[in-house]
Amino acid sequence: MIISELPPGTRPQTRHFPCRNRLVSGLALGVVVIEAAERSGSLITARFALEQGREVFAVPGSPMDSHCRGWNRLIRQCATLIQNADEVLEVVGPMLPQPALWEGSAEGRQGYAAPSADPVDSGAEQQRLTALLGVTPVGVDDLIRLSELTPALVITILLELELAGRIDRHAGNRVPIS
Repeated sequence: MIISELPPGTRPQTRHFPCRNRLVSGLALGVVVIEAAERSGSLITARFALEQGREVFAVPGSPMDSHCRGWNRLIRQCATLIQNADEVLEVVGPMLPQPALWEGSAEGRQGYAAPSADPVDSGAEQQRLTALLGVTPVGVDDLIRLSELTPALVITILLELELAGRIDRHAGNRVPIS
């Protein structure tokens, strides 16, 4: 898949990097900042990730190194301090979809039910979700937790509501009712 705001064949230019990084952060569950000077593309990407409701992680750097100032400030302000990949997986692991088991495998025969191919049940699930919406924007992750619906179902219902003009998206992956 190719995702870009620019037409095919456009030559890379420095001014295009923020647009690209916004798309990358939007596709990710989180962003890990390894090094960032005070004014760097990494901090721009981290800002986009925060606006999109994504996790932002940072590896601490030496306070004596000027290349570390931006990301050390990021840790102070909002990023989760990490020292290894396991710490990232502790946070994003629960957000990852569980791998589908092949129905013919032993594991698949033990309690695995294939997801329904039916579209959203327009009744109970949608009512359950819309009952949680109000004038104040609510985070999508909170809606998933409170509704006890699957993330895929919540996202699908929200998309249907958005396409119908009943909700608007706000910064930080938050939605109120329109």
